[in-house]
Amino acid sequence: MTPEEFRTYGKQVIDWIADYQEKVESYPVRSQVKPGDVLAALPESPPEDGAGFDGLLDELDRAVMPGITHWQHPRFFAYFPGNASGPAILGDLLSSGLGVQGMLWATSPACTEMETRVADWMAELLDLPARFRGNGVIQDSASSAGLVAVLAALHRASGGAAARSGIDGRHTVYISAQTHSATEKAARISGIGSENVRVVDADPVTLAMDPAHLDALLTEDTAAGALPVMVCATVGTTSTTAIDPVRAIGEVCRRHGVWLHVDAAYAGVAAVCPEMRWINDGLAENVDSYSTNAHKWLLTNFDCNLLWVADREPLIGALSILPEYLRNTATSSGEVIDYRDWQISLGRRFRALKLWSVIRWYGAEGLREHIRTGIGLAGELASWVRDDPRFELLEHHPFGLVCFRPRWAGLPDEEADAATMALMERLNDSGDLYLTHTKVGGRVLLRIAIGAPSTGRDHVRAAWERIAAEAGPRDPE
Repeated sequence: MTPEEFRTYGKQVIDWIADYQEKVESYPVRSQVKPGDVLAALPESPPEDGAGFDGLLDELDRAVMPGITHWQHPRFFAYFPGNASGPAILGDLLSSGLGVQGMLWATSPACTEMETRVADWMAELLDLPARFRGNGVIQDSASSAGLVAVLAALHRASGGAAARSGIDGRHTVYISAQTHSATEKAARISGIGSENVRVVDADPVTLAMDPAHLDALLTEDTAAGALPVMVCATVGTTSTTAIDPVRAIGEVCRRHGVWLHVDAAYAGVAAVCPEMRWINDGLAENVDSYSTNAHKWLLTNFDCNLLWVADREPLIGALSILPEYLRNTATSSGEVIDYRDWQISLGRRFRALKLWSVIRWYGAEGLREHIRTGIGLAGELASWVRDDPRFELLEHHPFGLVCFRPRWAGLPDEEADAATMALMERLNDSGDLYLTHTKVGGRVLLRIAIGAPSTGRDHVRAAWERIAAEAGPRDPE
């Protein structure tokens, strides 16, 4: 493809994306295809000769688009938001156009130094502790951030022995039942093992980790000869956005000498708003690593996670291997960061470009407006649920997520949960909206996560009215 052909077809692609953004609300929110439909619509074999670009967009519309679930739809309320804004898309295009492989400072100094600067911008926007400045890196996801945190913690706890000779003896990691499953996966990958992931009690009402039980488990495991490696606290759990008491957990970790990682994948970006910075309580004291996703709620398309460490040495010690073919003058000088040592893979994309684009386009106030809009709409939805005696609201909703369930009068719990799940499937099958569920105290709750840039009050109100109508008239319990 010549530069002139690229210019011609590139304009068509930009127009296609802009058209898609304009008409996204006209699509069913969740894809309506059956398994195998997309495969059947695509040729079984690749073309023998290049077919040009002319028919590609037509085939995209015909074969691919029916199988797309529209995460940017204003009535997409499932999981958490997956924001994709214009500035982020264009920043990603610039990254793709440059084709940078930023594994070393030497392979593109701008890729490394912009990432350092943008991570510091984010630390300032979120009012994170000063010791995180200069120690930030962009990962692909919070799962990867959690894995490298486990490896850094294991390196520190073992005095480097784990990296040299592997794990010897029992090592333990601590989570609550509300912690994301990625931490257990990290324990598997690191060799610690699922059976050594200890589950700390959570408060039955707030669903927050119990520091006293954590203290007891750490004491018990140490006495039994185990080596505690890491505790993962969460600010905004995936299930309900519960918040662990980071300050109290950090004091327990300090007494036991255990690494504390804070997973704020969804909720951490809310701290761009000064009134939300209460979620940072305890970060300045005993937290060793902190992670949040710009690609969930901060207008930056996937993938773009930010990880900060208080001390980079255990991270680099765990992950740095320097074969001869990567040696270079800049690395040997010790004056530069090589982000390959801060992640699992060697290669890395120029992800900082899209986050830089977003911050420059929206500015701090634009980012705050987006977060405040989501929180405000969630507050309105919660008030509608609370005022309807046919529904029960989970009262913890400080961010953009609201959890609730219908009151199915006269039905045993198991049948009521089945009715709630059936209601959700009917709603999702309709294509009018998309929501997901969780369980709290053994009971099924519906989740509505608000945060798409195109979502307005009318969309939230229409979704609530559709849910209430689909549930049908009932006598409250």
